[in-house]
Formats: sequence, structure tokens, C-alpha cells
Amino acid sequence: MTIATPPARTRRGQADGAAAASFVLGLTGLLVFSVVLGPSALVLGALALLQGTAHRARAVLGLVLGAADLVVLAVVAAHDHTFVWSF
Repeated sequence: MTIATPPARTRRGQADGAAAASFVLGLTGLLVFSVVLGPSALVLGALALLQGTAHRARAVLGLVLGAADLVVLAVVAAHDHTFVWSF
């Protein structure tokens, strides 16, 4: 016999996980692979906020970092005329 988890608790847990993933992807995207990680951070942050995460600040920070990833990518692309950057 298994005990079912209430749907609201599962949804909130998923939203909290999405908020954390958004933050990590946004932060990592500032260093590498921002063309994929930036938009992923934006999507996960938005989904976490829409699902009512308990970690709103983490989701918002993931959104900000995801947007920063895309800004850094645009600046590097405009400066070097490429999507690759190095230190």
C-alpha cells in the first residue's frame, strides 16, 4: 500500500525545485553555455513563480541571472562577432 502525496504539496515541491534550478542555471550560464542556460533559467524561474514557490527570491534571482546571461551573450556577440568568449 502506498500513501499518495497531496497534489498541492507535490506542485509546491516542484516549484521550489524549479526555483533552485533556475538560480543554478542562471549563475552557471554567466560562465559557460549562456545561449542555452540563460533561456532555461528564465523559463524555470517563470514557471516557479506561476506555480507559487515558497522561494520567490530564488526564482526572481534566477530570472535576473537568466536575463543577465542573454545580455552578456549579446554584448560578447556584438564585440567579437561570435557567440564564443574566453577569459
